[in-house]
Amino acid sequence: MSRDAEERLVLILLETLGLLAVHILSWVAVCHALLTKRDPRSALGWTATALLLPILGPLLYALFGISRAESRADKIMRQQAALEPEYAHPPCPVQPPEQVPENIARMAHLGRRLTDQHLCGGNALRPLRNGDEAYPAMLEAIAAARNHVFLATYIFNAGKVGAAFTEALAAAAARGVDVRVLVDGIGTLYSWRKPWKKLAARGIRTALFLPPKLFPPNLSINLRNHRKVLVCDDIGFTGGMNISDDNIQSLRKSCVQDVHFRCLGPIVNQLRRAFLLNWGFSTGEYTPLPPSSTEPRGESRCRIVIDGPGSDADVLNDLFCGVINTARSSVRIMTPYFLPSHDLMSSLRSAGQRGVDVRVVLPAKNNLPYVHWATFRLLPTLLSAGVRVWYQPPPFAHTKLLAVDGYYSQIGSANLDARSLRLNFELNMEVFNPAFHGLLAGHIDTIISRSREISLEDLKRQSLPVKLRNAACWIFSPYL
Repeated sequence: MSRDAEERLVLILLETLGLLAVHILSWVAVCHALLTKRDPRSALGWTATALLLPILGPLLYALFGISRAESRADKIMRQQAALEPEYAHPPCPVQPPEQVPENIARMAHLGRRLTDQHLCGGNALRPLRNGDEAYPAMLEAIAAARNHVFLATYIFNAGKVGAAFTEALAAAAARGVDVRVLVDGIGTLYSWRKPWKKLAARGIRTALFLPPKLFPPNLSINLRNHRKVLVCDDIGFTGGMNISDDNIQSLRKSCVQDVHFRCLGPIVNQLRRAFLLNWGFSTGEYTPLPPSSTEPRGESRCRIVIDGPGSDADVLNDLFCGVINTARSSVRIMTPYFLPSHDLMSSLRSAGQRGVDVRVVLPAKNNLPYVHWATFRLLPTLLSAGVRVWYQPPPFAHTKLLAVDGYYSQIGSANLDARSLRLNFELNMEVFNPAFHGLLAGHIDTIISRSREISLEDLKRQSLPVKLRNAACWIFSPYL
């Protein structure tokens, strides 16, 4: 064989191997998408991209198609499973501890199946509007604590509020109270000064939740602990409010509206358990669960819902969908960020189409404008199904409330967007009580009375550049 023939043969062989490698790479991406994507449309889209764009398609999939946050969450949760104490998965008796009215039996059963926990009766909940009401009540509870103070928050900013909490927590520790503070690793970046560091310097046990660091590398901005919990002996607090001057109406021109909740009764035991599990997750130190000590204090039946990535369950998303699908008369929603999942959109549309009075209240001024713009792209399909949407005037409202059928309510830290429902570690509370529902529904209706309802005609009048901007933001809604 001549030298030229040998060179041509080698070149053909190299080209064949190169084409084979390209095809193998494409099919590896296809197989990964088919095995890991939950949405068939996403799997189909990435399959077509990988096969029709050799080299570029698999590269795009590797960069944008693989959910590294969820993969990392799977790994972390597998590691934690071996460390978790028995109280991480308490037994759930087959029979509920108490009978619930027939009109809420389905909702109660849904939450029990998703959380493997029964409702907890005998609780009293009090709404606290803005930091003007919430912070004094929280500081008073810290000052009165004699056994333990457990605080978990996403943001602990410097300022007058941060200084007040720092002094109250330090004073509690000085009198022998077990004080622990857990702050999210990314949440600490919202303030140049770090008041929680002063706590550690004064001997208070502090921890960060998955903080970003170089060694070992952890630079992910996802997998955030968005839960807000304060337990001071037998008094608990939860909701969506961080520790920040932004929540005090008199301190800032651009303040943030929010609602937090004081909790009394046996449900405080569940809040305490949730904190200790968070603490163990962050520190590797799972301390024993204190014995239940709270007595019945009210008429609300409650249940804590803990959700986060790293499992096949979409607890909060499924709970929202199930509750809305069960609704027969009314659904009221207030949320700062509204980019619901496909399933949740279908549930809202179905409720509107069967005549349920579905009302959604969103902030007219949002601290994340790209989320605000993306939401407009979703509204036509909801409005055409009979769902009504209002935009409340500034200041920005960070409030997260759900009120259904005159009996059921849900409060907590979760927003109705992909980040809360897929990536964040969240904590919500179900509440079954007509009187409490009336408080939340009354608050939402008061806001509606001074808000602007948006119509299909309003959306049609938007200019083409605005519609394109909204659609461009909507494309990236899974990542916002």
